[in-house]
Amino acid sequence: MKFSEFDLHPALVAGIKQQGFEKCTDIQEASIPYILAGKDVAGLAQTGTGKTAAFLLPLMDRVLKSREYAREFSSGDGSDEEVSGEDLKQLTDNAQPKDEQEKQRLFFNWKQKNYLLVLTPTRELADQVCSNVQELCPGGEIKTVAIFGGTSYEKQIERVKKGVDIVVATPGRLIDLYKEHVVDLNQIRAVVFDEADRMFDMGFKDDMKYLLKRMPKDRQFLVYSATLNFDVMNTAYEFGADPVEINISKDQATADNVDDELFHLGHNDKPGALLSLLKQHQPKQVIIFSNFKRNVERIALFLNKNGYPALGISSLLTQGQRNRVMAQFKSEKGDRNILVATDVAARGLDVVGVDMVINYELPDDPENYIHRIGRTGRASAKGRAFSLVSDRDVEALARIEDYTRKKVETGWIEDEFLVKEYEPFPRDNELEYSSKSGGGSKGGRSGGRDRKVSGSRDRDQRRGRGSHRKSDGGAKSKRYSKKLQRDGDKDRGRDGVRSDDSDRNQKSTSINGAHRDRQTGRHKPKSGDGHRNESSRRRNASSSGKGNNQRKRKGGSSQRRRSQRPSNASAQVKKQSEGIGKKIGGFIKKLFS
Repeated sequence: MKFSEFDLHPALVAGIKQQGFEKCTDIQEASIPYILAGKDVAGLAQTGTGKTAAFLLPLMDRVLKSREYAREFSSGDGSDEEVSGEDLKQLTDNAQPKDEQEKQRLFFNWKQKNYLLVLTPTRELADQVCSNVQELCPGGEIKTVAIFGGTSYEKQIERVKKGVDIVVATPGRLIDLYKEHVVDLNQIRAVVFDEADRMFDMGFKDDMKYLLKRMPKDRQFLVYSATLNFDVMNTAYEFGADPVEINISKDQATADNVDDELFHLGHNDKPGALLSLLKQHQPKQVIIFSNFKRNVERIALFLNKNGYPALGISSLLTQGQRNRVMAQFKSEKGDRNILVATDVAARGLDVVGVDMVINYELPDDPENYIHRIGRTGRASAKGRAFSLVSDRDVEALARIEDYTRKKVETGWIEDEFLVKEYEPFPRDNELEYSSKSGGGSKGGRSGGRDRKVSGSRDRDQRRGRGSHRKSDGGAKSKRYSKKLQRDGDKDRGRDGVRSDDSDRNQKSTSINGAHRDRQTGRHKPKSGDGHRNESSRRRNASSSGKGNNQRKRKGGSSQRRRSQRPSNASAQVKKQSEGIGKKIGGFIKKLFS
């Protein structure tokens, strides 16, 4: 079936021709008539079959024709005066041609503030849907805005206040603008949940219910995905929707034009197999999926070190960085034809020219496997998908084969394409040091090693190793001071100083020229009169018999000598040792009596 048979608005026909579309896909042919008639629709189809155009084209056609009828029959002079529902219905009854099907296409009582809402799970998908609106209606008759986090509030608020026809948003930022009274949910005439099951998986179920409660009950409800579950449909029925269920992929979840294979190998053999696949097939554009955000940067660094320019995208990047990465990857003139990503890029993204997908790890959710391999083989083109399966992925593989109801074929790599010598897969610490040094993803093996050495040296300085640790005058020196004050010179070395405290004792604060010893807490005199004061202090200590713990100096030097232990102290130690011996002996007698 051709698009020309739907009698779409001329602005949309021009956009379709500009994009080179002529025939409808199965999901488009089945969905467009129901949406034009104002019905609720739940569409299920394989990835890459044009689900976005399946709901955008009929919705934009309804908006454009409703606006034109309102202007033409309200005042006859093309003004923007709003018309009530009954008046518009009466006017459209007199409109030519008098076609019942044509009348059903209109949003009755369409006002200037009305708009359509498209909800997406990720920012990248929201930005793409917004771009698709502009591509399908290049004349600018449909005004749209993308609302998602990580970008400026002010720009989004300014565009909403100017008036929009379609709002494409993620749930979180939309709720924020609603609470700030920027967005009026009562003005929504139709709502589309794109990849609704993914929104549920990401924890947006409560947000979706929050938004649906505040929308008009007579709004049109559409939901599209390659995998729909019972929870999504139950939510639709809960809020009054009665969707026509369209299932194009009843028997097969994966696309027919995507050949998927797997390779059984050890976990440590995955880097070599990855390079071998790239060498054997030499893809124009490839997406490599990983389950872990931290692993994305490691794989990208590994590929760059081995001569394959790669980019990484995950939720660890800011929105500006993610936009730049996607722009470089989509650019035909760019040299970065490898994208390493988490499942943030697995839903809905349509990048022309992706002819290979590689799963570095199998996803835990089998539905994500369908969406991952669906990034290739789009618009009836042929695609390849390879999965590197180790012992850690065995359980995930069983779930995927149960879900798809088919066994994934096992492939092999020819010996001539096996890469045996390559730069090693980076460790976490090497990744950390390379990012700090600014080497990024282009550092070689020797460069990474040099960064590692310098990084470990800096880390030692931060943690206080070596001489820095000795010079630290923090809590540890206080514990030493208290112990020395309590036990006197018991733990001192031969020269009256702990070997590991020599540098610490030299560090002292200065108060009016007098230095304060950190162990005893006493102030030392200036170096000029230190000998005289120290001599008098020794004489006073020897005459009074209280100089057992005093430090002796010569000429103000920092060298300390052991002070002789008085006889009464040695007798006290002897008594303590005898008392301990008696206690131990008594305990042994009681134990064996």
